[in-house]
Amino acid sequence: MVLLLASCFVVGIFIGAVGVGGVLLIPALMTFSNLTVHQAAATALFSFLFTGVLGTWLFMRRGSIEWRTSLPVCIGAFAFSYIGAATGIVVPAKMLTWIVASVILGAGLNILLRRTAPQGDGGQRHPTAKALFGVGALSGFGAGISGAGGPLFSVPLMLGLHFDPLIAVGTGQVVQIAAALSGSLNNWSHDTIQYGLAAPVTAVELIGVIAGVKLAHVAGAKQLRYGAAVLCMLSAVGMVAKSMAS
Repeated sequence: MVLLLASCFVVGIFIGAVGVGGVLLIPALMTFSNLTVHQAAATALFSFLFTGVLGTWLFMRRGSIEWRTSLPVCIGAFAFSYIGAATGIVVPAKMLTWIVASVILGAGLNILLRRTAPQGDGGQRHPTAKALFGVGALSGFGAGISGAGGPLFSVPLMLGLHFDPLIAVGTGQVVQIAAALSGSLNNWSHDTIQYGLAAPVTAVELIGVIAGVKLAHVAGAKQLRYGAAVLCMLSAVGMVAKSMAS
């Protein structure tokens, strides 16, 4: 339990700082408890409902959430997270692991290798509401099927659209709420959420989120970008290694 809670604190820091740390919670739950992959994914996703609320409030206080951008992303995430969770229930564990790991690795490489936005536009573009809804739909489905949390997908996608890293991470905090709520409704109907374990896990995560949000507003945009990339790639490698060993 000590190792699990220590892992949860680290997860919370990454959620608050770069938005994509939730993927690390699933292997932590499987390693330090007796949960199956489906129970770990459902329990992790449920905890992200609360980290999302706290992260949204902290980013909103600092003026780092652009609601015009966040709203269509969250609508898409809410609409498709339930579908993703329903799909994840029937997908074999090893196949699910490889699919998610491939997506995470691709996202990390995209962030790391993509050049910065052209000068003169503030480093940010303004996609249409349909494009932002598509970002939310992909993020919600990915969150639901994997339990890794919507920001894991929305942050790399928004960085790929040349959004400012801080705005992308702030939007990811709100996306957590929409994706976790929708996906957890399906997981609740299948009784895969382990509420007794979710309580201490979530409490420690929240402490980490507070520290991570402070870090996000101190570190520069480039550091946040590279941090997200490295975290994605390490997570993907870890998931594949665990799958091959099992």
